[in-house]
Amino acid sequence: MPEHTLRETERLVARLRFRHLRLITELQRGGSLRAAAQTLNLTQPALSKALAEIEGAFGFALFTRTARGLTPTAQGAVALRGAVLLLEELAHLGREAAAGESAAATVRVGAPPFVAQGYLPEVLARLTRCDPPVRVQLLEERVPVLMQALQQGEVDALLTTYPMHMPEAGAVQLRYEKLFEVEFSIIAPPGHPLTRARQVSWQRLAEEPWIMPARTSMARRMIEESFMLAGVVPPLPVVESTSPVTNVQLVAAGIGLSIAPANTVLRHAQNMSLVKRVRVSPAIPTGPVALVYRAAVANPRVALLRDALGLA
Repeated sequence: MPEHTLRETERLVARLRFRHLRLITELQRGGSLRAAAQTLNLTQPALSKALAEIEGAFGFALFTRTARGLTPTAQGAVALRGAVLLLEELAHLGREAAAGESAAATVRVGAPPFVAQGYLPEVLARLTRCDPPVRVQLLEERVPVLMQALQQGEVDALLTTYPMHMPEAGAVQLRYEKLFEVEFSIIAPPGHPLTRARQVSWQRLAEEPWIMPARTSMARRMIEESFMLAGVVPPLPVVESTSPVTNVQLVAAGIGLSIAPANTVLRHAQNMSLVKRVRVSPAIPTGPVALVYRAAVANPRVALLRDALGLA
């Protein structure tokens, strides 16, 4: 670490406390001294004095004061993101310590449903067989929710498709390590006439009822882009569902066609004769799945996950 950076770190450590981080995050959430003071059970003068001390420690203003309340400055937004991460990490360390010596660490992993259900079980099996064993907390959610959780320090890493929108400028810097490409298939009930065709056009698919993934999912984006590249307006779904397992069941019930990742969920459904693939042309392009984690600070829990993925 450069000497000037080390001096700056020592100065902040000497002057800042975790309670200061709690104060500024509550000021951001409440948007005013009055709201934050009520939540923290402090007087406004006491909170104003504490904020002045905190800004003095940083050496710059964290908030802009207006008649409408407090708005983070550009530098303040960076400090606030760090404060949220530090507080979440402190809470996580407390939970790990309370668990005693029965586990080496608690690795918090986020993944969209199709990754969690199709690709993650083997990885988590390797993690939980470590000596000493590793605990795992799995957050199974849509990609935008996962990215927010990673930015705020609520998970250590994601196994996910790339987000539709990259994080905003100035957000926590992320590192992406590509793992594999995932294939997507159009599925229909076994007796559907399209399953017997050698080749089906996107124009023909647009005439069918559809069960679509959520709008924010990569699968939804890919299928809508496939329709548009073929010069066809994407059909409005009769059902929207975030779970690939649910979508397979809905297709099996004859409600409509859907898109599914070619993972264990789809293979199991095909083996059970619940659904069949539709051979569409042009085919849906593959999509990348990556390990995504915060790049600024080395995280030993991410190192454990990388080991389980064979990336170390």
